[in-house]
Amino acid sequence: MHILEDFHAFLGSAPTSWHAVREIGSRLALCDYIPLEVDEKWELKRGKKYFVAHGGSIAAFALPKSALQKALLIGAHTDSPALKIKPQPEIHKENMTLLGVEVYGGPILPSWLSRDLGIAGRVFVLNAKQQIEEHLIFIDDTPLFIPFLAPHLDRESGEKGLLLNKQDHMIPLATLKQNENQKLIESMLHCHFSFHTLLSFDLFLVPLEEPRFIGNSSEMIASYRLDNLASVHAGVTALGNLSEASEHTLQMGLFWDHEEIGSQTAVGAESPFFSDIFDRISHFYSLDPEEKAIVKNRSLCLSVDVAHALNPNYEKKYDPQHLPLLGKGVVIKSHAGQRYASSAAGTAQVIHLCQQQNIPYQQYVSRSDIPSGSTIGPVFAGATGIETVDIGSAQLAMHATRELISCQDHLDLATLLTHFLEEGE
Repeated sequence: MHILEDFHAFLGSAPTSWHAVREIGSRLALCDYIPLEVDEKWELKRGKKYFVAHGGSIAAFALPKSALQKALLIGAHTDSPALKIKPQPEIHKENMTLLGVEVYGGPILPSWLSRDLGIAGRVFVLNAKQQIEEHLIFIDDTPLFIPFLAPHLDRESGEKGLLLNKQDHMIPLATLKQNENQKLIESMLHCHFSFHTLLSFDLFLVPLEEPRFIGNSSEMIASYRLDNLASVHAGVTALGNLSEASEHTLQMGLFWDHEEIGSQTAVGAESPFFSDIFDRISHFYSLDPEEKAIVKNRSLCLSVDVAHALNPNYEKKYDPQHLPLLGKGVVIKSHAGQRYASSAAGTAQVIHLCQQQNIPYQQYVSRSDIPSGSTIGPVFAGATGIETVDIGSAQLAMHATRELISCQDHLDLATLLTHFLEEGE
């Protein structure tokens, strides 16, 4: 399947980080990656390719055929800003049933209003044998709706702008005339699979508008969760393009959950997920502590996340010498305060690779008077001591329910990451 066609399918099948992990695993398995379990002993073989999932995070790696001397790593995150359904969500007002939500990360709240919203995530239930089961669900046949307030009822919003209270104004309407004795979430789930008791869930609202190619030549793609599934897909594509393992280099992709809320979780970039995997691999190659330190200091990680493309309606929000444009290549991001992890040493290696392979690239730094965002790059670099460079595709409408990137930029990013991993062959 063509990369862009697969990207379109990936976006439509990965409404949450757990769905993304499932999709990633399926693609890796088709490319001869062998699944491993975090809670079992591993029987590894040199020259083989593996992947291991842990909640909403997943890692894949190709083991060197002989000695382990360095690592080339691709890092990205699987989560996106969203609205998460509360544990006891039902709210009854007059003849309406609504579901309470809380804000996950930093979504642009107005973009969630007055659109069809599904429900997706994971649920834990008891089956008929009183055993706990986990199910991934995506309910798109009974949409929810968060209504705008008509301007006639809020004259001031036209002058001062829309002000939304996260507790009061972001409650989706689910249905009318619901029986208050019947739990709505359980009722909806029973329509999709059978279970005895609902124990707990991690469920998010999901915009139901499908990914779509847009532009006069279909040169762009619009979708929910381009931040950061675009980077994830490019990384998985690069891993799938590996024809064989390297002689001396560990080639690895790391896709973490929870970047949007700080990465300080059991499966985030600040968790032991990478270090545990690296320890297991180091043990397999019989590396002592000093040899492990040498490997890490020879290694390089590309932290891949979307970058702020020039919004033509807000040019003054950008540094005039650093204006990332859609369709003009991979963006290399830097920040004096290390909100992006790129250093001149790591950046030089990426620019040199782009020049060697004729891959277009751009450089981005935020205005000096506008605080920068951040990525998993500084988190990973600080935790491991591995040289890290922050790169990505230019994107418009970041953190909205509908984001936009260039198709050619996605292809260029996948090409760069492929050549980056192949440097270890």
